[in-house]
Amino acid sequence: MSKNISILGSTGSIGRQALEIVRSDSDLRAVALAARSDIRKLKDQIYEFRPRMVCVYDRDKMDELYQELRQEAVLSAKDMPELVSGMEGLCKAASFDEADTSLISVVGMIGIRPTIAAIRAHKKIALANKETLVCAGHIIMPMVREEGVELMPIDSEHSAIYQCLMGEEHESISRILLTASGGPFRGKKREELSSVGPEDALRHPNWSMGAKITIDSATMVNKALEVMEARWLFDVGIDQIDPIIQPRSIIHSMVEFRDGAIKAQLGAPSMLVPIAFSLYAPKRPPIPSEPKLDLLEVSSISFEKPDMDTFKGLALGIEAGKQGGLMPTVFNAANEEAVSLFLGKKIGFLDIADGIGAAMQRATDKRDPELSDILMTEEWSRSFIRQYFNIGEQRI
Repeated sequence: MSKNISILGSTGSIGRQALEIVRSDSDLRAVALAARSDIRKLKDQIYEFRPRMVCVYDRDKMDELYQELRQEAVLSAKDMPELVSGMEGLCKAASFDEADTSLISVVGMIGIRPTIAAIRAHKKIALANKETLVCAGHIIMPMVREEGVELMPIDSEHSAIYQCLMGEEHESISRILLTASGGPFRGKKREELSSVGPEDALRHPNWSMGAKITIDSATMVNKALEVMEARWLFDVGIDQIDPIIQPRSIIHSMVEFRDGAIKAQLGAPSMLVPIAFSLYAPKRPPIPSEPKLDLLEVSSISFEKPDMDTFKGLALGIEAGKQGGLMPTVFNAANEEAVSLFLGKKIGFLDIADGIGAAMQRATDKRDPELSDILMTEEWSRSFIRQYFNIGEQRI
């Protein structure tokens, strides 16, 4: 049976791998594509996949793309996609009439409103945007249930948990064991991290990801975001989710049940499996070029307790998740801004978690925030971080 997909974030790591799967299956069609500003990659994707709608978030880049498509005249008039831009364009792409599934892999809080648009349009959601549930899980998950929409996680850890829970009763869950590689600085202490730069933090030992997510893995903020995301996806308490270090990224996560049994999902560290699972489940067609895990070569698997003193971002994120309200938004937005400054070499590696902690101390919280509260808090948190580090503004 054919399936039409809208891919938001098509030029990013997840989006490109999703298109690998589309390329290998004649029953899949990418009918809408969206990117922030990389029109070079996007144009190649347009020529290959012939989407019916294309969104470029950056309006100026959208105009540039339009001019290039017309000048190059590769597409016939009937193959020219509808071009849209900005947040309105993202929402149109996410809810595009011809799409059955919206795969949302944009980075950051810009994913919240397109996800809501897709839910309201009754699309199946394949979600690779943590921030949507971290900041607005209390809005998104009730809406998913009310609209009767299927939401499939793409993160390897959450996909693993989803697979472990298939056929199980929710009441039987004792705890979720959320695995982490530990990133490039596993085993290091704070004093050893004081002088590391972006080039060091971007050397992930197991995964190939975008820059922001790779830095989040190095600080272990990524694991904190995944704890908060899992809380909403699987309707469990924060205290039922235990991060655990599994350095080789072979076990993608585990679920312990109340009878003491533990189920784990294993595989080679590749995002193609969870992306494909989000599109095909419960079926499991073969995936071209997917590496297979040789258990005899693995020989043994080890586990470690995360060092929350060194990786303060993980501890801060778990605390934000416990507090709820607007605190996850403060945590997330402060981290996004601090990571941007770190990648621009304007602050140090350890400053990321320190800035997040300062923002959480100064923020005003609110129970059951509305979307407008979340978006205002995002702006406040970003501004706070810029002022805290004296970037273009007077220090607070």
